[in-house]
Amino acid sequence: MTNVSTRILGLDPGLRRTGWGVIESEGSRLRWIAHGVVAPAEKAPFPERLLHLLEEVGSICAAYACDEAAIEEVFVNVNGASTLKLGHARAAVMLAPARAGLSVAEYAPSLVKKAVVGAGQADKSQVAFMIKRLLPAAGDVKADAADALAVAITHAHHRRSLSLTASLRGAA
Repeated sequence: MTNVSTRILGLDPGLRRTGWGVIESEGSRLRWIAHGVVAPAEKAPFPERLLHLLEEVGSICAAYACDEAAIEEVFVNVNGASTLKLGHARAAVMLAPARAGLSVAEYAPSLVKKAVVGAGQADKSQVAFMIKRLLPAAGDVKADAADALAVAITHAHHRRSLSLTASLRGAA
């Protein structure tokens, strides 16, 4: 069986800062491609900020020829209004790869941390530390982009597991 290379866009949505990271997955090998943060103008009206997220993430999908995308699920905040705004940002970020024809997987924050660090309660510094170890070519990665790369890595691991399970079922 030949390993096929897949470009995965990982997304850590936020209204002020949305982290993104692109990796290439080929079999069990992962390779860093790019990462960054989309930061709409904080003083811009809410709909314009959402539009900025949608357009920028769409541009990233195209610029890096992504094949699949993965996004971190939203966690419920104490402040209902903040949670709702985060949900809007997440929707804008999720729609961009969907509009580009990419499948979009969703992962709980605890699963992402467990997949990369080995503990579901890891903090951001532990995630960034492991990203530096797993993807040394990425260099020092700030928290939002590190979280996005962690989402992409989680998807690479889970998609490989799902693919193996499907191929084993087909062989039976």
